[in-house]
Amino acid sequence: MIGKVKEELEKHIGKEVSIQYHLGRNKYETYQCVIKKLYNNIFLVEMKENGDLPVKSFSYTDIITKNIRIHF
Repeated sequence: MIGKVKEELEKHIGKEVSIQYHLGRNKYETYQCVIKKLYNNIFLVEMKENGDLPVKSFSYTDIITKNIRIHF
């Protein structure tokens, strides 16, 4: 399962995506970002807007458990 997620993300390295992060109780944060690098357990994204954290990391299990949704 994680292998499939990694394969799909590899196709979009360097491209702009929208990530919707589930905060709980029907609350979401949405980020416009670029997928920068994939590692064994996590992947890094660079934020488009100048926020506090220019780079964020997420795990592949976040996608599987639907804590985050990525819109390509």
